[in-house]
Amino acid sequence: MRDQVKYIFVTGGVVSSLGKGIAASSLGLLLKQRGLNVILQKFDPYLNVDPGTMSPFQHGEVFVTDDGAETDLDLGHYERFIDRNLSQRSNVTTGQVYEAIINRERDGGYLGRTVQVVPHVTDEIKNRILLAAENGEDVDVVITEVGGTTGDIEGLPFLEAIRQLRLDLGRDNVLYIHLTLVPYIKAAHEIKTKPTQHSVRGLREIGIQPDILLCRSEMPLSREIKEKIALFCNVEQRSVIGALDAQSIYQVPLQFHEEHLDDIVVEKLRLDCPKPNLAEWEEMVRKIFSMKESVDIAVCGKYIQIVDAYKSIIESFTHSGVANDVHVNIRWVDSEKIEEEGPERYLGEVQGILVPGGFGDRGIEGKITAVRYARENGIPFLGICLGLQCAVIEFARDVCGLDAGSSEFDPDIPHPVIDLMLEQRSRSKMGGTMRLGAYPCRLKENTLAHRLYGETEISERHRHRWEFNNDYRERLEEKGLVISGLSPEGDLVEIVELPFHPFFVAVQFHPELKSRPQRPHPLFKGLVGAAKQVKKNPSEWPEAAPVAHPER
Repeated sequence: MRDQVKYIFVTGGVVSSLGKGIAASSLGLLLKQRGLNVILQKFDPYLNVDPGTMSPFQHGEVFVTDDGAETDLDLGHYERFIDRNLSQRSNVTTGQVYEAIINRERDGGYLGRTVQVVPHVTDEIKNRILLAAENGEDVDVVITEVGGTTGDIEGLPFLEAIRQLRLDLGRDNVLYIHLTLVPYIKAAHEIKTKPTQHSVRGLREIGIQPDILLCRSEMPLSREIKEKIALFCNVEQRSVIGALDAQSIYQVPLQFHEEHLDDIVVEKLRLDCPKPNLAEWEEMVRKIFSMKESVDIAVCGKYIQIVDAYKSIIESFTHSGVANDVHVNIRWVDSEKIEEEGPERYLGEVQGILVPGGFGDRGIEGKITAVRYARENGIPFLGICLGLQCAVIEFARDVCGLDAGSSEFDPDIPHPVIDLMLEQRSRSKMGGTMRLGAYPCRLKENTLAHRLYGETEISERHRHRWEFNNDYRERLEEKGLVISGLSPEGDLVEIVELPFHPFFVAVQFHPELKSRPQRPHPLFKGLVGAAKQVKKNPSEWPEAAPVAHPER
């Protein structure tokens, strides 16, 4: 174990959404490939305790960790790039910090002292930074992304905390990286450095001098531009690093490596480690841009106006496309449009259909229609969370002849084939009360799920309140629905599938949360592979006859 863990802080300036999460993840990958043990962490300055109760339109995807934390979507990037499972310690919000402080004050923990932002709030933040490294194993580097933009009022306590930490731990153990915008003014044909200068000045006014600048730009930075930025921002010229727009986020680590970012970080933190081994990553990126075949897969959801709501699904398709040597064209389909206009217009030319998770009854009938279209037309299908529930409702209605639905949408439905989980019925609070985190699942042998995973017991991450109603299990199985995955106790249906179909599987969990660039999730890999095969030669699927409708 090293004598001292090293801490790197990534801040952002000028505008939001510059890609701090990708920058932090990319640096994490580079250091990991040098043999270092890396942990990543995100500070979110909002007062919500976590994003679990926030609308996808406000926040995008809620990423769930193994230990059941509902976190920012950037944790998905962290896990995918460094290929390790993170925990609730990796996402800290202002709401969590103040909740802990207020609870401690109410319990008399401050012994009557006045509770203030400095030192009490900043001390709580510093403690959470240090706790990130205490995960039961040796950690060499903790990379912490500070959300928001320099100058935001809500971010000031976090910036003050990381300023203090360098005083606490020493200059050789703390590094500041600032991601900023260097805009190109098209009308003037000029790159402007003034926004970066102002952003760095804002940091320096509160006592933080960046060690490295990552300059986000759509145009390459000339030597003269880098010299100017270095001069006015008090940074070494070699530490002014271009962060050009990339076609794929997986190119970013390679771009940073070419600019010697990891070399500079290793030198400044006095880390003793070899050069990174990036051969596999380079090969993956090469394949992303060299694939000649493609498939069209429809994602039928209700948040398609903001694709960040499906960030992990998008990346899972990228991983699975590389594994199958095929480019996945995602067709975003609004489930409400299917309700209004029917499925043929939107699904008639795709080779795969995915129905993702979600909450509320808006667009549900469109999702159910999409499931029926996939089942009847032999189109490879994957349902996730609410997607499983829609698949079960569709099968109960159109194969079993039941007036079926979910008690979430209609408490008086005659046949609630989807019902509230028993342990959820006494819940009164919304936040953090769902079935969250990783749970084991046992697979039935000789099923599609068993063949895809290649094992009989798996662990997957959940985020739901409603489940398959066991009162209908036997009735649906008699009509041909295969229950191929159950909780170890056998009381929770985790996976259902149809045997006489090219690929039809639906799961109660979220497989997209565990897909990795070089280890695509088996279900996504299987869906993309089936779509590729269907496009190439549909006649190779002789069993692809639709399940018949019942006689009414």
